[in-house]
Amino acid sequence: MELTPEQQKLGKENFSTAVSVSRRDFLKGAVAGSTGLGAAYFGYEELKGEPVRTAFIGTGDEGNILLSEHPPKFMDVVAVADLRPSNQKRAIHGDGNDARIGLIRKVGKEKAGQVKIFDSHKDLLAAKDELGIEAVVIAVPLNQHQPIGLECLDAGLHVLTEKLMAHNIKQCKEWIRKAREKNLLLAVGHQRHYSVLYDNAASLVHDGLLGDIKFIRAQWHRNNSFPNSDQWNPGIKKEDMEALEGKVQEFGYESVEQLVRWRLFNGTGGGLMAELGSHQMDAASIFLGHVHPIAVSGYGGKNFYGVKGVGSLDKQDDPRDIDDHIYVTFEFPGPHYAEDQNDKAIVTYSSINTNRFEPYGEWVYGSRGTLIMKGEKEALLYKEEGRGSQGGGPDQRLWVVSGSAGGGPVLEAYETSSGSAKKSDDSGGWGDNISRGYTEEMEHFCYAIRNQGPDYYPGGKPLPREEGGLRCNGVVAMADAIMALTANRAMARHERVVFKDSWFDPDSPDTPEADLPLEGENPEDFRATV
Repeated sequence: MELTPEQQKLGKENFSTAVSVSRRDFLKGAVAGSTGLGAAYFGYEELKGEPVRTAFIGTGDEGNILLSEHPPKFMDVVAVADLRPSNQKRAIHGDGNDARIGLIRKVGKEKAGQVKIFDSHKDLLAAKDELGIEAVVIAVPLNQHQPIGLECLDAGLHVLTEKLMAHNIKQCKEWIRKAREKNLLLAVGHQRHYSVLYDNAASLVHDGLLGDIKFIRAQWHRNNSFPNSDQWNPGIKKEDMEALEGKVQEFGYESVEQLVRWRLFNGTGGGLMAELGSHQMDAASIFLGHVHPIAVSGYGGKNFYGVKGVGSLDKQDDPRDIDDHIYVTFEFPGPHYAEDQNDKAIVTYSSINTNRFEPYGEWVYGSRGTLIMKGEKEALLYKEEGRGSQGGGPDQRLWVVSGSAGGGPVLEAYETSSGSAKKSDDSGGWGDNISRGYTEEMEHFCYAIRNQGPDYYPGGKPLPREEGGLRCNGVVAMADAIMALTANRAMARHERVVFKDSWFDPDSPDTPEADLPLEGENPEDFRATV
């Protein structure tokens, strides 16, 4: 992204200007109010009754972030469970930084000391009635999301699970149906659905300010080529090895290494596409109107780890079996695709392990403007410079005017030398500490538990998000899982895969894994039970 600091600052100011005045005033009021930003912005209130008594299962990297971001006015953390002794301590004490602060810094030493610590989710569930647990947050390795989630539903607990929803789509469908049968909420932590920044960005796209969207470029690049630079391949602590060696098999892991380094293995994780790309495809789907993709193709390979040559000799013994470079292309339907199948929007995604020059995020290219979502913290907006337009490009400010002949709003631009319509700091008026949506998703999960029952599935379906239902329920999250896991299959099979509508239907037995088996797989093992 070859933009100067001045151009980036201008892009953030342009985004703030384009967001309607009434919306900006509303956000300022929400920040100043007694409720959290999510509660005010997404249309729910403070809880009726006591905070929801919640247990956390899994307190590693992501679980500790969720603990650090949990909203005490909505959620009362009464217990945590983790197989690893080091993670149990981490849940209480944190990592000594502002990302994973631990419960002592979050709720105070006295309250943190009252939280019960368990060596496994099974021990925790055995004590659920004694502790009055109502809900769980699951942040364990991917292959155990659904098995543990089913046990929690059978125990009568509402579930918020980390993404990706499950290890395969059969698990997704059976999990959705179990939640419906038990009349319990199933929420999935694709936090962009609760990001105020992304919701405002999507509103600009849906209002037509960017014109026709034909291309979205998304990426999450990292550089793990330096020694000890791969967070997915951490060292194994002595206390964890001593406590767990020979015991992890009953919890779904072949070894302690597979538990600790689970993201490196296809048996426990979903690779770059599931762990990183699912965020980007989720965002693309939001920008394009929550539509399902038409097809996907791509390439994935283990191009660095284990390859002989200068600069990679120390990687030859790396244990991973996931790809370290992936490049995929999705075809999405445009607004007139039903009438003309040439109307498509293309979304490309890349994730690599040998270069991090550009920040992760999404670049939305429209016929009238360009939107850049940078690291979930910044949004930059630029008017398209073209023949017949009134200026544009990365060096011009913009404002929003009504369209001609009764059309929608459009962007206009003027030279930066003309001055800004309003004084703004480097953040474009949004501030530097923009929430990524973790707190808001947990707020709404607890609000829904208290306020949307006793029937959580009116008419046999989750309450629609338009009516205040979960913004990322099981059905929505399954679509994200289908995109990520089908992309993995397209890469493995070296073919363009066309998505089937029945894959997205939780009451259909069809799944991409059953229809696209890999070598050595039995398709019937992946057919969902109806």
